[in-house]
Amino acid sequence: MTSSERVRAMLSTMARLQDEHNCHVAADWRQRGFPYYRAVWVECAELLDHFGWKWWKRQEPDLGQVRLEVVDIWHFGLSMLLLADGPGDEDVELFATRLGARRSLDDFRSDVEALALVALQSERFSLPAFIDVMNALGMNLDDLTREYIGKNVLNNFRQAHGYQDGSYRKTWAGREDNVHLLEIIASLDAGAPGFAEELWKALAQRYSETAPA
Repeated sequence: MTSSERVRAMLSTMARLQDEHNCHVAADWRQRGFPYYRAVWVECAELLDHFGWKWWKRQEPDLGQVRLEVVDIWHFGLSMLLLADGPGDEDVELFATRLGARRSLDDFRSDVEALALVALQSERFSLPAFIDVMNALGMNLDDLTREYIGKNVLNNFRQAHGYQDGSYRKTWAGREDNVHLLEIIASLDAGAPGFAEELWKALAQRYSETAPA
């Protein structure tokens, strides 16, 4: 399998999962005109909160949560690509040729702002800007795919447990579900064929164990 074929296979897997999740939220999501661009720039702000941007106090980046925010942005960006009948050949080529370019954490804040600016000004998702954010974090496509699948499972888990009607508990034993997700992913073999199923089982077990008495 060539590099481009591998990229295409991973993007196709994530696109299929995103379409399935979007259909679970709203079967007619493609016709609803949801403002995915707005979700992108809001997630960019949340990402910077986890990374740190305040010059008047000491802040330590929480890189695990930063990476999950990148994955959240990808959920909405991927939805926008799907609405444009993507990911297509140009998107595959961008990942194959641009991902892995040398950038550093010093570039990170400005890269995030560039991604948010496109969403704010033109209501579009900039895949080149998104890849720059990944490069500044040192994320590769394997990282993105693994953590995307993990967050996709959590998103579906939330929907199945009352996220839309407000009955879902996002805080488990004093910590957000995203924190539990990172711990569980680290305890599993993300490359195993049954990774998604095992992750769901582990989430369900921990969710039930942390239910209020």
